[in-house]
Amino acid sequence: MEKILLIYIIVFVAAEFIISSVLSSLNRSWMSHPIPNVLKGIYDSNTYAKQQRYARECDRIGWIDRVFSFILTIIVLVTGLLGWLNDAVCVPAFTNPLWQLILFLVISQTVMTLIGIPFSYYSTFVVEQRYGFNKTTHRTFWADTAKSFALSIVLSSVLIGVIFLLYQTWRDDFWIYALAVCVAVMIFFSMFYSNLIVPLFNKQTPLEPGELRSAIEIAVKSAGFSIKDIYVINGSKHSTKANAYFTGLGRTKRVVLYDTLIQQLTTEEIVAVLGHELGHYSHHDTWKMLGFNIVYIAVNFYVFSLLVSNPALPKALGGTQWSFALALVAFSLLFTPIDIILKPIINWASRINEYYADAFAVECGYGKELISGLKKLHANSLSNLTPHPLYIKFHFSHPSLEQRVIAIQDYDRELSQPNDAEYGHYGDDDKK
Repeated sequence: MEKILLIYIIVFVAAEFIISSVLSSLNRSWMSHPIPNVLKGIYDSNTYAKQQRYARECDRIGWIDRVFSFILTIIVLVTGLLGWLNDAVCVPAFTNPLWQLILFLVISQTVMTLIGIPFSYYSTFVVEQRYGFNKTTHRTFWADTAKSFALSIVLSSVLIGVIFLLYQTWRDDFWIYALAVCVAVMIFFSMFYSNLIVPLFNKQTPLEPGELRSAIEIAVKSAGFSIKDIYVINGSKHSTKANAYFTGLGRTKRVVLYDTLIQQLTTEEIVAVLGHELGHYSHHDTWKMLGFNIVYIAVNFYVFSLLVSNPALPKALGGTQWSFALALVAFSLLFTPIDIILKPIINWASRINEYYADAFAVECGYGKELISGLKKLHANSLSNLTPHPLYIKFHFSHPSLEQRVIAIQDYDRELSQPNDAEYGHYGDDDKK
């Protein structure tokens, strides 16, 4: 039985690699397509050539990383290295199953982090540096890597450790309590991520009084909202790329602007971008996506609860005895086909939310400014303007720039015609 499971796992891993490789190949083949008419003028000929080089270098690094990870995964599966590691942590000093589990997690995550560092380093200090995006110093890179690693170890050890204790206590019904714990953690970090996690990597300061703050406060008030916390984050510490977002729930919500966004966009364009973020807040998109993710996690936990006690799972990975850690790893690999199906659905829901957030900004009168702001952000980050439609469906949580611009222009025209401005069809991926 364990040999059959191992074959299934290898087949699923290979299938995922093939699908991701085909999608990347399709996307790469579309990179040099003519720029859509609605996006003409974003790049001149020299900048477009630079964008093409940048996109292909990023794609090449991603391909090498993907191939290396695939080969390494197959080697680990075939040789039973995970089973060997699980047996190795079952030493006299760690007789408690919980500590054995945590030791397994720490060692495996350490190895994965060390393997990923060269790719991250090359991407940051060679590719991003070459095209003028990188602002990260070597000291910051290593400090952030260490902090990310420590944070990952602590959070994953605590969360998986709690789930393991729940399994030991409730067995068949543990997935219900595990789901409740995960939902509580998700809500907690949705509320306090900006207060607790962001300061570990970036500095946030209140936006000073002035033209921009006044314009934002007026826009927020005119849209029927009340948000006092407007912060600027020093994104330029790491990169020239820009962003803005709403974070938090309830009283913890705040507006966060990258300092690079303030440098690259006009006041009107920044207000338009925030109009889009207000659309997310108005439509309760944070709660909607939280709901989608809860369903996704619930499916994971329920299926895992049906398989976790099967001794064949650990043995398929080379284990000589039942192990929660090996069962979890085996399940995550066996779940790949379902994951391939569910992830595009979640991304589809996210893209729909993005369309309607754009529509909200248009309703507030920021349509033209939103388009110009989006074009600047894509130009300044040398974004690919011609992603493959299938790649979008599988990997994009946002519509492509072409899709967004066309949808914004269409809805702006609809609003100019009274009684016809309804957007029940707004943002249909297949029609853009």
